[in-house]
Amino acid sequence: MPTRWLGGKSVVITGAGRGIGRAAAELFAAEGARLLVSDLDGEALEDTVAQIRTRGGEALALEGSVTDREFDGRLAKRAEASFGALDALVNNAGFTWDGTLHKMTDEQWQAMLDVHLTAPFRLIRALAPLMRGAAKVELAETGFARPRKIVNVSSTSATRGNFGQTNYAAAKAGIIGLTRTLAREWGPFNIQVNCAAFGLIDTRLTQAKEGGEKFELRADHPKGSPAQEPAAIELGIPSAIREAALKLIPMGRPGTPGEAAGVILFLASPLSDYVSGQVVEVTGGA
Repeated sequence: MPTRWLGGKSVVITGAGRGIGRAAAELFAAEGARLLVSDLDGEALEDTVAQIRTRGGEALALEGSVTDREFDGRLAKRAEASFGALDALVNNAGFTWDGTLHKMTDEQWQAMLDVHLTAPFRLIRALAPLMRGAAKVELAETGFARPRKIVNVSSTSATRGNFGQTNYAAAKAGIIGLTRTLAREWGPFNIQVNCAAFGLIDTRLTQAKEGGEKFELRADHPKGSPAQEPAAIELGIPSAIREAALKLIPMGRPGTPGEAAGVILFLASPLSDYVSGQVVEVTGGA
């Protein structure tokens, strides 16, 4: 049994400035991973990296939005320069922009597809040479490729539906389909691809909406197109809906980011070397 589950492993985690992503980054670093972490919020990201380094961990930061069209290429180049090959990718970055379907704008709909489905697709494609390509070389040289992991973050909104989240639920359902298909495509290269589908985890996205934070959506505009003012999105959920959701959880409380990170660690560790194409619901029994 290894002394640390991710000793020496190279890992990319997106959305690592706060919440589940930060908790995962800190846990992975404590388990010996070499990290490249990203977030839209540069200040929060640098704080994550600083905390990891203070505790003796190894982490590099790459600020930017996963929805920017050049971000996947930037991240892939940085990962190759830093690690050569990659052992694990955690697609965690995202946010919510709720509304009932009959009032939902095209912008709301597309924003969720972009961040929760298209961005992970682009990142996986960009990192394919460092994962599938590296495995292919190992197979040719030795007949064996070491296990590699992709962990995509989904939601019980995708598996069960949730009022006011048709856009988010559709995008998170899409990432489940991507996960299960990629597990079949990349299984021959010993790459395990899984989803963690979270229920109510206590982050700024699930706080009581009244008086909560706002998120500035920075749109990605093609070169030469007119810029638009960023949309300010109020984060959180209405207090009444949050309280109703809590009553449905047998454990009587939301999960913590650390508890969510533990599931991601399992799916990125040697403990899951024969687990692929699966969706693990993390719900406190709901």
